[in-house]
Amino acid sequence: MESKPNIQDVANLANVSIATVSRVINNQGGVRKVTEERILKAIKELGYIRSAAARTMKLKETNTIGVIVPDIKNPFFPLVMAGIEQKAREKEYFTILSSTNESPKIEEEIVKNFIERGVDGVIITTANENGDHLKLLEEQGIPVVAVDRSIKKLEVDTVLVDNKKGAYQAVQQLILQGHEKISIICGPLNTTPGLERYLGYQQALADYKIDLDDRYVIQGDFGEQSGYQCTEKLFGLDEKPTAIFSSNNMMTIGCMKALEDLNWRLGSEVSFIGFDDVDIATFLNPKLSVVARPMNSIGEIAFLLLHERIGLKGNLPKREYSLAPELKIRQSCRLVNQTF
Repeated sequence: MESKPNIQDVANLANVSIATVSRVINNQGGVRKVTEERILKAIKELGYIRSAAARTMKLKETNTIGVIVPDIKNPFFPLVMAGIEQKAREKEYFTILSSTNESPKIEEEIVKNFIERGVDGVIITTANENGDHLKLLEEQGIPVVAVDRSIKKLEVDTVLVDNKKGAYQAVQQLILQGHEKISIICGPLNTTPGLERYLGYQQALADYKIDLDDRYVIQGDFGEQSGYQCTEKLFGLDEKPTAIFSSNNMMTIGCMKALEDLNWRLGSEVSFIGFDDVDIATFLNPKLSVVARPMNSIGEIAFLLLHERIGLKGNLPKREYSLAPELKIRQSCRLVNQTF
């Protein structure tokens, strides 16, 4: 296995001493600009992670963890973060939160920044479940806990909710109310929640002998705008669905805005259940039925797993927690053709 570049490699390539490289990477000054530029060029060419030496030399942990989320606007993540921070404070840890806007490239830059800052561990909802770009953390011996989405190429602890069960329960509820023309607004199927919620929808239809109609499977991206656009597509069908299942809270918000703009009456002309409770759920009329997740608990468990792994230096088997969702039936889903 090819060894990772070290500070001596940087010094050799830049034709300077280790002490000079150290002054540059620690921003201590006293180095000529042309020499500094040569050192920075060598660091880039070698792919040297500046904190690698510092991590091996430090005598104690920094008591800091990094948290990476794909969309800070999504209400799910602040509630998860609240659970993380509550437990972190109890253990006298600080947290650094960064958002990727669903960009693996931004995520990789954040990871490098966290390594340079010497974080003791990372909790992440990754923008790319493949995980190749996260191997830097593994190489540096920094433990990782994945939340909401799996990481396929890293042996990390994972905290999920039973997405398939939650989606199944939602669609089953609609079926038991007499609906057969049930649409799903999907999330990306290359993500754990996107795929598992679609599979739950699919399984419920199959179990109740309802044919899957491709017209009612609309692909979104977990964003509010896509929820709006998907609802417009459903409204434009000659044979509209009598019920909609939305795969996440941001798409639910977009769907609600579209229903209002289209004058498509929620609860009477179309029933609705969304995945994740949202602030507007109980303020709308009719109130929204949802699949709720224990968001604070997800955050608390994620931190406790990470803290334990930090303390034991990784000498633990891979662990996966799958928490149970809760179906909350309110007024937005009714018997098919029910009037009020």
